[in-house]
Amino acid sequence: LYESVRVAADHMVRRILQRDGFSPTSLISVLDAMLKLRQVCCDPRLVKGVQMAPHTERAKLEWLRRHLPDFVAQGRRLLVFSQFTEMLELIADELGTLGLPHLRLSGATPAAQRGEVVRRFQAQEVPILLASLKAGGVGLNLTAADTVIHVDPWWNPAVQAQASARAHRIGQTQPVFVYQLVAEGSIEERMLALQSSKRALADGLLGQDDGSQLSKFSEPELQRLLAPLAEDEPPGNEGQGGFEGLAGDGQNG
Repeated sequence: LYESVRVAADHMVRRILQRDGFSPTSLISVLDAMLKLRQVCCDPRLVKGVQMAPHTERAKLEWLRRHLPDFVAQGRRLLVFSQFTEMLELIADELGTLGLPHLRLSGATPAAQRGEVVRRFQAQEVPILLASLKAGGVGLNLTAADTVIHVDPWWNPAVQAQASARAHRIGQTQPVFVYQLVAEGSIEERMLALQSSKRALADGLLGQDDGSQLSKFSEPELQRLLAPLAEDEPPGNEGQGGFEGLAGDGQNG
């Protein structure tokens, strides 16, 4: 499924860049193509219009389904971040099936209710808080958490660092463990590699609204982001599209 979406995205980007070059219009189209690939990595149901086989693998939900009950049983308090509110809804459905109490904080949460959500989490009334990266990533004190899970990487690592810092505020006395879930061999891995090698991307160039920043990408870099899964896989695993969860070390706040 990832490969079928990738091929369509690659063809569209090549056609538009050939026609318009690196322009504001091109930027919108390129980001839309990359958005679809990132959504497939989270869960194929996030991509509108994509036909999904009945038993399509949903690796990130499977990872959460496997680990969250154990984390809660260990007494951990969890912040689960995603930039896709639809992904938070899917996770909430899974938590409901598992019988795990949880709270949600997103742009759709009424301002009058946000303080109560934070209060209940900080009071340890509920072990899991699902939060959108924008709504829960800045300005909140969530030191009740000792585990932070980023379901999907963002272009700007500083945004994720700010979100993780919600659990590292003054008053935190426990080690905080940070997990980042990355679809192996996919655009997510390539985003992380590009962050480490391209300062402009790490500074949030794709947070700009104009198309001028697209010129900071070279054509080979765009091709790399849209490359097939098989190009990054070891011999014998072509086209399988695996999954890995990257766990950060525990850190004192």
